[in-house]
Amino acid sequence: MRQPVSGFSKKSKEQKIEWLLATYFNSASSVKEIIQQYYTSDVSLQQLHDDFIENAITNYYLPFGIAPNFLINGQLYTLPMVTEESSVVAAASNAAKFWLERGGFTAEVISTVKNGQVHIDFYGDANILVEFFEATKLKLIASLDTLQKNMKKRGGGLLDIELLDASATLEGYYQLHCTFETLDAMGANFINTCLEQLATTFTIESQNYKTFGLEKPKVVMSILSNYVPECLVRAEVHCKVEDLAQEHILGETFAKNFVRAINIAKSETRRAVTHNKGIMNGIDAVVLATGNDFRAVEAGVHAYAAKNGYYGSLTHATIEDGVFRFWIELPLALGTVGGLTSLHPLARFALQLLQNPSARELMQQVAVAGLAQNFAAIKSLVTVGIQKGHMKMHLMNILNQLGASSAEKEKARIYFKENSVSHSAVERFVEDLRS
Repeated sequence: MRQPVSGFSKKSKEQKIEWLLATYFNSASSVKEIIQQYYTSDVSLQQLHDDFIENAITNYYLPFGIAPNFLINGQLYTLPMVTEESSVVAAASNAAKFWLERGGFTAEVISTVKNGQVHIDFYGDANILVEFFEATKLKLIASLDTLQKNMKKRGGGLLDIELLDASATLEGYYQLHCTFETLDAMGANFINTCLEQLATTFTIESQNYKTFGLEKPKVVMSILSNYVPECLVRAEVHCKVEDLAQEHILGETFAKNFVRAINIAKSETRRAVTHNKGIMNGIDAVVLATGNDFRAVEAGVHAYAAKNGYYGSLTHATIEDGVFRFWIELPLALGTVGGLTSLHPLARFALQLLQNPSARELMQQVAVAGLAQNFAAIKSLVTVGIQKGHMKMHLMNILNQLGASSAEKEKARIYFKENSVSHSAVERFVEDLRS
């Protein structure tokens, strides 16, 4: 029977691995070989990886790919993408090439404001809390002078503090809603540090505010929000409808079917979830490659997709006066300094590949990646279907699962250029080769 382990984080890496193998695995030697196989031979680089998280025992590799030919605001870029899904990089590259010949992508940052809250319980007279806040607001702001000195020098920092009454939603609930500009930093640590200082100052000042009497406000917690609807970016493509013509498909037919598919995703949640997941295939891949927090981005983007009270498409498409327009507008809180962006060698490489963008420029590049991914998906859905291209890209995964040799892989590539790919079909093909 397995027993709990104590003091695990204080054990050496080797001790942690030995405990893991002894506790959970019968064939310890083969498992240990797998763990060590993914170490890097560069000792200092391996130590850097080990220091990223607690209890690290090895590295988990994902493919780092590139998608070329992205024309964004008149500049040509190659996007770095980290993902395990077979068709993502191919789809992005195809969309980039398609729009390269039709004027490319345009993108603009609408706003870059981030936010966080000090959450407060107060069951007394709301008017007294408002009076206290108005009397104390300048002290709250001044308490951040040291913390935001450097950020203010660069043009960022706290923008404003508001007292919000949310007691209609939750009894006794109020918040200090704080807005920030963090420039090229994602800013999570900066914002959280500021919020905790505001919470401390608020608590001290409220204890000395005699008008409260015995019913004083209490700080519950202070934390940034990953819902950043004021940190918005927009990306778009457009062309004449006739320029969308493809083999066997009129431009007008393609445009109408495309717009209809977008409108379905706007009106049907079950479709919208998969639709937006495809968008995030592209966004997450670039966010991860550049060392940014893809979980925070995911949470904020999906909340934004439900901002109207229902969950719908992040992308939009219209046909007006013979012109097809396709665009995305979404919140992206990203950074190009701090965190993994400067620590991880491949994150640094990814940002160099993107020509060392500012946070605003990275927002545009990431939004374009999402728009391109969605265009490629909808284009497939309304023409040949999603599986044809996806399964072609998945072919190599199936062959690797079957332990195919290089010669078998080459014969399979040739055969499945003209035949439908499925796991069973590939399995039969390999079996026939071997027999």
